[in-house]
Amino acid sequence: MNIEPLLKALSEALVGEGPAVQIAADGTFTTIPQDELGLPEGSQIDIAAVVQTSGSTGTPKRTMLSVDALAASSVGTALALRGEGQWLLALPVHYVAGLQVLVRSLFGGTRPWAMDLSDGFTAQAFTAGARELTDKLRYTSLVPTQLTRLLANPTAETLSVLRRFNAVLLGGAPASPALLQAAHGAGINVVTTYGMSETCGGCVYDGVPLDGVELAIRDGRVWLGGAVLASGYLNDDTLTTAAFSHEESDGETMRWFETGDLGEQDGEGRLRVLGRADDVIISGGLKISPAAVMAGLHQVQGVREAFVGPVPSEEWGQQVAAMVVAACSLEELMSQVGTLLEPHLVPKTVVFVSELPVLSTGKPDRDAILNRLRDAATASNPSKPGTM
Repeated sequence: MNIEPLLKALSEALVGEGPAVQIAADGTFTTIPQDELGLPEGSQIDIAAVVQTSGSTGTPKRTMLSVDALAASSVGTALALRGEGQWLLALPVHYVAGLQVLVRSLFGGTRPWAMDLSDGFTAQAFTAGARELTDKLRYTSLVPTQLTRLLANPTAETLSVLRRFNAVLLGGAPASPALLQAAHGAGINVVTTYGMSETCGGCVYDGVPLDGVELAIRDGRVWLGGAVLASGYLNDDTLTTAAFSHEESDGETMRWFETGDLGEQDGEGRLRVLGRADDVIISGGLKISPAAVMAGLHQVQGVREAFVGPVPSEEWGQQVAAMVVAACSLEELMSQVGTLLEPHLVPKTVVFVSELPVLSTGKPDRDAILNRLRDAATASNPSKPGTM
């Protein structure tokens, strides 16, 4: 992919000399003049990029990221990683984590290298791209599915280039303990990240907010605040007002974004994300957290990836279903899960696949997975859809 035109447009936008850049799913981009962004009259905010949310948890929205927000995110990342370096672009540029690779490179004055994604994400293409990096400090951003594929029967060369990165940022979806253990065991410095388009991407690293980022848990939900917040949604004031709020404290105004995630903080203040608030499965009146079920599945020997969601049930309303990538049999899986999870948490429908269906961003394709799980649940007992 030739990223030079995009880098030039982004560079001009970041210094306030060009219009905002909006990137399409195919990597092409258009520009939007500042006066067409629908910002309040007289606003001093310069929008550098308009990013479409992934749509993995709802209707995609076009999020406006200002120069100041992107700068705050870039500085926070550099401080957390203890230096600016050269980045390998391994994600689509219309995805906020991919865009941030370019933005951080521009702010840091380094030259990013884009791996060849023409045949999709492969270990061979990633390895070839990583070998092109020349700086002493090297970084990349991946989603768990990508790292899982890189560590599935890796070559010595792939392991070598992975170890050469000063940090591999891993976000976009929960990473299983087994994946993190495998990465650390292979000598790879993985930094888990949490964030979204509305926060200029990852803003919590290994559970700790970046410098200048505020974190709060309110009624079990994760709230994020600070200079990294987006300016709102393009041409949608109603949605912007619902998602972003202002709070006065000690004579200062803080902007907050209410995420759709449930979370908690440990004794040291580190964030633990418990899953989406709207992902709760209600089966027979019991509320079940998919994250809790996934945690149990990931403890089963041979399970590499798992996705948990609901399927309809005439008897229970909903039942737990799971799609897994594993090297064990169904009998082995169910035997171990039965000792790890309470009976109502054990999946009633399980579908084995070689790879989880994913979106272009690398995130699990929730709709595609749930459709397959519903089909499997119905096929297992046509007279009672959703039961096994």
